[in-house]
Amino acid sequence: MPPPPPPAAGICRGRCVLSFAAARDRCFSRRFLRAGLRPLAIPLPAPGAGADTAPATTVHMWVPSEPPRNPLLLLHGFGASATWQWAPYLRPLIAAGFDPIVPDLVFFGASCTGLPDRSDAFQASTIKAAMDAIGVTRFGLVGVSYGGFVGYRMAAMFPEAVERVALICAGVCLEEKDLAEGLFPVAGVGEAAALLVPRRPEEVRRLVRLTFVRPPFIMPSCFLWYYIKVMASDHIQEKTELLYALINGRQLSTLPKLTQPTIIIWGEQDRVFPMELAHRLNRHLEGNSRMVVIKNAGHAVNLEKPKEVCMNIIEFFKEPVAEAANGDDKV
Repeated sequence: MPPPPPPAAGICRGRCVLSFAAARDRCFSRRFLRAGLRPLAIPLPAPGAGADTAPATTVHMWVPSEPPRNPLLLLHGFGASATWQWAPYLRPLIAAGFDPIVPDLVFFGASCTGLPDRSDAFQASTIKAAMDAIGVTRFGLVGVSYGGFVGYRMAAMFPEAVERVALICAGVCLEEKDLAEGLFPVAGVGEAAALLVPRRPEEVRRLVRLTFVRPPFIMPSCFLWYYIKVMASDHIQEKTELLYALINGRQLSTLPKLTQPTIIIWGEQDRVFPMELAHRLNRHLEGNSRMVVIKNAGHAVNLEKPKEVCMNIIEFFKEPVAEAANGDDKV
């Protein structure tokens, strides 16, 4: 639970924030419904358990109302449910001939598990099982930030299913030692968890100013309490454990190389995952990728520059395979 609000924010929080939260959630849900997607909760048994056992994991996802012909899996980053991160992308992607599939990763939105595994491999296996459950066996994949970590792992584990990969500000090539060496604005995993799972308005302000090139000049506490309610009031401990599992002991030497054509999209002024990680990833994939740098954008490039990001996603997934993996940088 978030800490109690300051006295001056109490009335605002009670009368404004809760209604604003409900209204915004309804608005995003209506946008998904109008785009032809429907919500689905998929129960999954524990690995090795029989089909008649109680589900250990539930994945919530938005799926096309009709069987998808050109499925594109969209994986969100740290934050609330996937709807607010991907809503601007639905209609352009559908107009371009794609069928978006938008899950909540485990411990975000309405997805949860009773199992103890917090690794990106577990997230990847869970989403793959959900895709199998809806009958989608081959698809393109787009992952932003933490969703890019999960997407990268998914592409490495299931190359027969993932055809192409788009990674947006996903620092998959980071190493644990990078934190101590000053590459990031935080010096340890605990500080990173405090930043990404904020509990007070001042912590949200720090996060927004770090991820946006042009953050809002005014950020009223009552609306920041809403953000905390949506993003950080559920599964606080589990989300912290996800970060520890992601970073502890991480080494580039153990990161597999993807075989699928890959596009790397980055905000030029990303302060969460600096550009060094984009170049490191491009080198790691050894000519099987290309990089697009978006100017005047930071880590939240998917929210700051959604039209540019979406245009690059569409162009990449429509290209012939030989062109999609030309290894050239594009600015």
